[in-house]
Amino acid sequence: MYLTIIFLFISPILLSLLFLLRKHLSHFSYPNLPPGNAGFPFIGESFSFLSAGRKGHPEKFITDRVHRFSSSVGIFKTHIFGTPTAVVMGASGNKFLFTNENKLVVSWWPESVKKIFPSTVKMNINEGSKKLRTLVTPFLKPEALRRYVGIMDEIASRHFETEWANQDQLIVFPLTKKFTFSIACRLLLSMDDPERVRKLEEPFRMVIVGMFSVPIDLPGTRFSRAIKASRLIRKEVIAIMRMRKEELKARKASAEHDILSHLLMSIGETKDEDVADKIIGLLVGGYDTASIVCTFVVHYLAEYPHVYEHVLQEQKEILKGKQEKEGLRWEDIEKMRFSWNVACEVMRMVPPISGTFREAIDHFSFKGFYIPKGWKLYWSANATHKNPDYFPEPEKFEPNRFEGSGPRPYTYVPFGGGPKMCPGKEYARLEILIFIHHLVKRFKWEKVFPKETKIVFDPLPVPAKGLPIRIFPQS
Repeated sequence: MYLTIIFLFISPILLSLLFLLRKHLSHFSYPNLPPGNAGFPFIGESFSFLSAGRKGHPEKFITDRVHRFSSSVGIFKTHIFGTPTAVVMGASGNKFLFTNENKLVVSWWPESVKKIFPSTVKMNINEGSKKLRTLVTPFLKPEALRRYVGIMDEIASRHFETEWANQDQLIVFPLTKKFTFSIACRLLLSMDDPERVRKLEEPFRMVIVGMFSVPIDLPGTRFSRAIKASRLIRKEVIAIMRMRKEELKARKASAEHDILSHLLMSIGETKDEDVADKIIGLLVGGYDTASIVCTFVVHYLAEYPHVYEHVLQEQKEILKGKQEKEGLRWEDIEKMRFSWNVACEVMRMVPPISGTFREAIDHFSFKGFYIPKGWKLYWSANATHKNPDYFPEPEKFEPNRFEGSGPRPYTYVPFGGGPKMCPGKEYARLEILIFIHHLVKRFKWEKVFPKETKIVFDPLPVPAKGLPIRIFPQS
């Protein structure tokens, strides 16, 4: 009897495991697949992929497998986030994916993102993304960004006065997030109330962390907290939207007022929840990545005093001839060439986005290997940027790499490439340079832990301790 009970209890488990194993192996039964390892059923090599990031070297997951399976072919297979995946490397892989967007591949997001932003399930996520890109691009072109210089400059001045001045010691990363989030709220929603912005910032942090977590909606999990936070944010954004609709009807606002007004005037009959998710997506894009760059600018300028002095001299030249309280102009931004080289080298060393996924919408071959329809493809900015064939001495911080024509095509990809290149590249450039200007003209600083260099990717790169510094007023 006991053996029967044990058998009845174990049999469903064994059958389930056998089913998972068979399904797992079936993904890799195609002929002429790239070399690589399928890993364990269901989980594949997900833990190894995430562990490399949490140890501060996400490119190691890729370089280890390149050496093991394919030192020259530039592609290997794996199984991560529950799906068979081909990882492509280097400029040739980047070029192939970027130039075949919407032809052979489309963007792919994990289930966690789709559940946090439910409107993406109701519509084709790529079609929605394409439409949104078309609508917001006019606001993010250099000619449109000119009118935002004064606003960003004012926000930066206020930020450094209230958050950095009269401090002996502070932690950089939370403050850069506060800075970029304030700008995003102001330009997207015309929200300028510091208290209201502060209340929204913590839910946004929860959403970003939960977007790339295991999608198990149990109390206390990152994913559960992210869903609750997204509902709170959506409610707030919808309230702002409805107020703005009334202002547009009464002609108290126009399509040029901010990006929200432009969307409401251009998007047609669409549910408030769907528009809110689009706005939230833009706020996420304008919030975390730029704050990461600003944080590591502080880190590397502390590490390399001669680079700091070069940046300071460039900013002093811009200040010459200005009145005491005269703000920055677009012409000043264009003069910050070395400062932008520094920011570019920061993004080479620590790309804000390590890489992204695509999904094969048809069967195709790459470098002689078969890629089945439905497989995911992953490209890595980290692995490309740390390749010594493209960047000699890749671990050395050298802003002069970006002098002249700069790196070869498809070797420097912090903003992606092709039709999916980040439309906010110029927006990010503007706020990063304004941040650098106000930072160096007001302060010198040193790291509290000079030898602390650990970076944690969870899911985006952050200094392990948030980068505590001691600051001193600039003479």
